[in-house]
Amino acid sequence: MQVAIGSIEHILPVLFAVIFTICLIIFANKKLNKEQQITVFKSLGVFVSLTVLIYHLYAYFKGGYSIVTDLPLYLCSFMALFVFTFTHSRKYWLYEILLFWIIAGTSQAVITPDISKGFLSFEYLRYWIAHLGLLVIIFYATFVLNMRPKFKSVFKSFFALQLYMLIIFGINYVLGGNYSYLNEKPKSASLLDYLGDWPMYLLVVELMILPYFLIIYLPFYIAKKFKKQTT
Repeated sequence: MQVAIGSIEHILPVLFAVIFTICLIIFANKKLNKEQQITVFKSLGVFVSLTVLIYHLYAYFKGGYSIVTDLPLYLCSFMALFVFTFTHSRKYWLYEILLFWIIAGTSQAVITPDISKGFLSFEYLRYWIAHLGLLVIIFYATFVLNMRPKFKSVFKSFFALQLYMLIIFGINYVLGGNYSYLNEKPKSASLLDYLGDWPMYLLVVELMILPYFLIIYLPFYIAKKFKKQTT
């Protein structure tokens, strides 16, 4: 049964993630030393990536798994599968890219969830662990490990996204798939419904990405200016 927008199955995990993230950040900053903070960070990455990997292995061995529709190539699934590489390496260039991808990419998934099975199904758990887990990780990196984007990070992330989408376009062409909804809008309700039909919604999204990334960067810019004025 499709999870309805605004239902308890939708709102509850989001509220839990918000409370959990705030409490985790406060606890890590007040109670943990640097080594312990990094251990928690690595553990978060392993948990999210392992959840996605186990889900896809489960789906494959259960039967009916299709490379045309089921590979973890949607942006959030792809990030969740490989986010452990960021949490283990803590490379700044990965932070620069992932900050904007995660905040921009998961926002639609959180606001308009695309889940065909409800509460406590593996698909339901995997969906929220992947999407909300990415947000927990990127906020932890920002407010516990003190990573911050630079203005040029906006453009690094933007151009990296263009490369990713070009690769997915190629994979969709070869497989006849619709990964990242590049060939067709999702069947469930989504923000894309307000942006016209294909290919118009792709053009609109493309025009919106860079301004959206700049909006995401704006609080960091303001905080940086404010800090300079007060020191």
